This record gives sequence, C-alpha cells and structure tokens, in this order.
Amino acid sequence: MGTAPSNSSSGGMFSEPPVEKAFPTTAVAIATVAVVILVGFLFLMGRRDGQAVNAVQPLAAYAPSLAFTDEKMLEATSFSGGKSIYVEGIVTNHGPKTVTGVMVQVLFRNDTGMAPEVETVPLALIRTREPAVDTQPVSADPLGPGAQREFRLVFENINQNWNQTLPEIRPITVGTK
Repeated sequence: MGTAPSNSSSGGMFSEPPVEKAFPTTAVAIATVAVVILVGFLFLMGRRDGQAVNAVQPLAAYAPSLAFTDEKMLEATSFSGGKSIYVEGIVTNHGPKTVTGVMVQVLFRNDTGMAPEVETVPLALIRTREPAVDTQPVSADPLGPGAQREFRLVFENINQNWNQTLPEIRPITVGTK
C-alpha cells in the first residue's frame, strides 16, 4: 500500500507558510508616547513644587493701599479624603484708585525653620453666601476708593509641615484704573 503523509515542515501542499517576524513598530510607538507623557507630567509637577517653595515675589506698588482684615480659616474634607483650606476675610481699598484685579501670594509658614509654602492665586470676592458661597474675580465688581468686600481663597494639598496658623496674604499684582 502507500505511505502515510508525513507532517514534516519540508514543504508540501498542506504545510503552513513560514511565519515572518516583523518589528512591532506600533507597540513601540505607543510605549514611547506613553513614556514621553509620563516624563512631561513628572517634570511639570516637580517644577511646580520647586517654584512653590521659595518663589516669594515683591509686593505690588499699590499693596499698602489694600488692607486684609477679619481673616479666618475654614477646613473641609471631601468624600475622597481630600482636604481643602479656605481663608476668608475682608479686603478694603484705602487708596485713591479703583482696584480691578489682585493676585496674591499666600505664605503657609512652619515651625521647623524651612521655607514657607507659597501659593499664588487671584483674589476672589464673595458674591453670595446663600444657598452656598459663590465667588467672583475682582474684575467683576471692582473695589472703588474706600470700598470693602468679603473674599475667599481656596487651597488644596497644603504641605504637612505647615504650622496650621493663619497664613500671610501678600498682594503681588494689583490692577487699577
């Protein structure tokens, strides 16, 4: 009788074609993009933290005309465990010009002799308190000479070495007309 067909890889009508091994360019490109995004994110986060430590700016020329009084701190914890610090008070314009915008640096000091944590934020005025606190920029309701308004500043992720005392508010940019 005849011989049974063999399963040899030497060719034949029913043999599988040889597998070509190609370089996985798509997978390498995706991995490269992911690494670049991760490195960029880490660079930006490290740069922000480095700037926040010692970047105390000089006071604005109009700063002596602004008084921050009745300051108090509030703290809130979110459902996810995050912690927010609110600094509220009253800002009064004792100068001759109308204030149209204020950028402040807020210094969170510590007792260990390390540099304070510095946060730079725009001053937000309280528009309403009911049903919830709603804020707006100073430009939405400028402070005329002698005017005063309530303000609120919101901070998250303040460094753990902060001494929990009221931070210092420093106006570094003041827009006037």
